[in-house]
Amino acid sequence: MQEFEVNLEVAPGCMARVGVSEKTYLYELAKQCQNNYADPIMLAVVDGRLRELCKKITRPCSVSFLTMTSRDGKRTYRRSVTLLMQKAVYDLWGKSVQVRVFYSLGQGYYCELEGCENTADRLKELEAAMLRLAESDIAIEKHSVKSQEAEAMFERYGMRDKARLLYYRRSSRVNLYRIGDMEDYFYGYMAPFTGLLKTFALEPYGEGFVLRFPDKKGDVAEPVNTSEKLYHTLRESRSWSRMLGIGTVGALNDAIASGRGSEVILLQEALMEERIGALAEMIAERRTQKDGSAGIRFIMVAGPSSSGKTSFSNRLSIQLRAKGLCPHPIGLDDYYADREKCPRDENGNFDFECLEALDVALFNRDMTRLLKGEEVELPSFNFKTGKREYRGRRLALAEDDILVIEGIHGLNDRLSYSLPQESKFRIYISALTQLNIDEHNPLPTTDGRLLRRIVRDARTRGTSARETIAMWDSVRKGEEKYIFPFQESADVMFNSALLYEIAVLKVYAEPLLFQITRDCPEYFEAKRLLKFLDYFLPLPAEGIQQSSLVREFVGGSCFHV
Repeated sequence: MQEFEVNLEVAPGCMARVGVSEKTYLYELAKQCQNNYADPIMLAVVDGRLRELCKKITRPCSVSFLTMTSRDGKRTYRRSVTLLMQKAVYDLWGKSVQVRVFYSLGQGYYCELEGCENTADRLKELEAAMLRLAESDIAIEKHSVKSQEAEAMFERYGMRDKARLLYYRRSSRVNLYRIGDMEDYFYGYMAPFTGLLKTFALEPYGEGFVLRFPDKKGDVAEPVNTSEKLYHTLRESRSWSRMLGIGTVGALNDAIASGRGSEVILLQEALMEERIGALAEMIAERRTQKDGSAGIRFIMVAGPSSSGKTSFSNRLSIQLRAKGLCPHPIGLDDYYADREKCPRDENGNFDFECLEALDVALFNRDMTRLLKGEEVELPSFNFKTGKREYRGRRLALAEDDILVIEGIHGLNDRLSYSLPQESKFRIYISALTQLNIDEHNPLPTTDGRLLRRIVRDARTRGTSARETIAMWDSVRKGEEKYIFPFQESADVMFNSALLYEIAVLKVYAEPLLFQITRDCPEYFEAKRLLKFLDYFLPLPAEGIQQSSLVREFVGGSCFHV
């Protein structure tokens, strides 16, 4: 057998020339180096390309590793534990019970057992079975079959959502993963052995349970740290998708292929308009308190990047006008402190996400004066010069006037410390995608927002997809620090995701993602997103109304966004 040398990352950041024999498995090299890594190794990078550990080395190359705490390693771990759970369910109850994964909740997956009650005792039994499989260190085998064969197999298993999804794949073959006699199709890389999957937990939650994954350190399962409002919003969105008969990507493709794409668009837009109208009605009813004193004067809208805050605020303002109120939009970005006063992060870069980047004292002075009935000249921030400017925009609040204030810190009371609590109505908005890929694979909410941002920033800011992907981790860190902790304090949580939107975004996003070349660090993420988009049939944007939130991203909005 031929032998050759590889440049191997034997420890994080430490490369060495190592002799290996031909057709050595990557997991064999990973086992040799594992003691030098704090967390289990999940994937390899071979000459700059992601590879599963079940792959063989057939030539001289450079090999480095990704652990379960890396972005791609974490995704691999989650997919693999999901298959482990499916295998345990099958071992315990056969075909009489199915497990369904619905959506991300906190750092876990919200799941339900179908065919039996989701009791605490049953979950303990399931968790114990999963642990036994992990301790047994069984191989997770990968094999390729014809797409039509896989469709027929999943029909026999009762996994009709997965069968419909595969029907729309252009590839003639698919890769299946097997633990013993349980096999499934997943949308990314998998671990080579169950022995790498020992950190997880099952916890009863709502009508089902949460499959908890490792924390950022990778050594214990992350507690269920989520919002009750988020859970109920996701359940409500799920019921809407059921009502429309579109709960999965395959069902959406069926609708598009049968010529019902325009109908889906109209139904979703009508449903969103109805929800925004009901929200405006709620606010109008709370304009005056029970004792006759003034009620809501400030609507605080906050949410993570690319949630559609601007379009939502405009649409809410229209509905408020229909209720006899006079809304005035105010963007918190206009209260940025002059650039030289902006704090810097640990890397020495301006930290525009932190609360201290805003002139909080000025904001409170202006809002307090408005609440007293005084006239105030509002600022505008010039992003080119990095300076605050005054352009003659003056405002005084009459009896029916109400301010719609939009910005990432809107739910943080440190921003509006001088304003009475009863004068504020807080809305948390996020694009909480209610589609599932299939029975066992939720559609990541962050992927929908990332696609929105890639398309919008390329159109409005000339930012490439590579640049948007490069900054996404930093954006997400800011959201986890400054936005997500305050979501439970919201009076209302609003889901801005539309069932059809990824089919529309696909048309705009694919050409942008294909521009990212293989030598770029962002190539892995671009390739993953392209594979993800490949499951959707395209849907033209021509039939989408100008007031739609989707227009904020693809263009053609009637609002100034």
